[in-house]
Amino acid sequence: MFNNKNQTILLTGCAGFIGSNFVPYFLDKYKEYNLVNLDLLTYAGDLANLKECESNPRYKFIKGDICNRELVEFIFNEYDVKGVIHFAAESHVDNSIKNPGVFVQTNVNGTFTLIDVARAYWMETPFKYKEEYKNCRFHHISTDEVYGTLNETDLFTESTPYAPNSPYSASKASSDMIVRSYQETYGLNTVITNCSNNYGPKQHDEKLIPTIIRKALSNQNIPIYGDGKNIRDWLYVLDHCKGIDVVYHTGITGETYNIGGRNERTNLQIVNTICEILDKKYPIKNNSKFKTQNSTLSSYKSLITFVEDRAGHDRRYAIDATKLENELGWKADENFDSGILLTIEWYLGKYEKVENK
Repeated sequence: MFNNKNQTILLTGCAGFIGSNFVPYFLDKYKEYNLVNLDLLTYAGDLANLKECESNPRYKFIKGDICNRELVEFIFNEYDVKGVIHFAAESHVDNSIKNPGVFVQTNVNGTFTLIDVARAYWMETPFKYKEEYKNCRFHHISTDEVYGTLNETDLFTESTPYAPNSPYSASKASSDMIVRSYQETYGLNTVITNCSNNYGPKQHDEKLIPTIIRKALSNQNIPIYGDGKNIRDWLYVLDHCKGIDVVYHTGITGETYNIGGRNERTNLQIVNTICEILDKKYPIKNNSKFKTQNSTLSSYKSLITFVEDRAGHDRRYAIDATKLENELGWKADENFDSGILLTIEWYLGKYEKVENK
């Protein structure tokens, strides 16, 4: 239990990328909340991401599985949970192709367990909340990948039909439907947010932007799938956190809100931009990894290597965030040019520490 009378919100999966940016932001902004973070610490979870929160008396970490109903029920009872923001998910598309069962277990069954415990704890009967829990909300964090792929001009809106193309996106689409069903069937207060590609500090090393930075600095080939012309809409992670905040507090029950950065880039544009920035900030001539070999290279761009495209690789994603902007007043603070500079600075610091260990 917490030694205060604050309202407690259960967060899931917040040792991962987006959640570990959200926790310090939310703790700092809302002194009236206690936060319980339930995370199994699978490959993408790292408690080092939350070091700045460890000593905060309004924050509690619990290692555990969202599929463990007994544990989830214990947390609701022990901390009298009055809100859920559900980040936890297996999220690496490549891994979902190799091992889809894990994605179904965590993303589908885990979401069901969480929302069913919340319904039982907060509600007396369908459409009737217990008086002390009448304002409790379940916020489900999802992805634009549930919509499938786009042509060259359209944008994903909240009314775009679902057409997932990978085991990852199929599992997230399934979890969205479970959340929707609990609102429609039981009257549970739910909101869903579907975001575009996030980037920024604390992202797992295997993801595209950290991989580009890490490989470049290490004098290794930078792998780019296919022809590099796959397009994604990029959203700076702190802008996503602010969008989640706005929807959790002011979103309309039962609604879905798309959160996008309006920053469409091909993978080739991404890698070229990063290499150009690294060329200025950390030139090859100053990088000890290039002293013995490839010393004639003048740009990190020389390391770009095209590799076989992955299965089910959607060609283009792009989100229309008009609903969130117009109805709830959210707006991204960072464009891609400013956000990628912040991101590269953070990773330069991270990899420099690793290098000096």
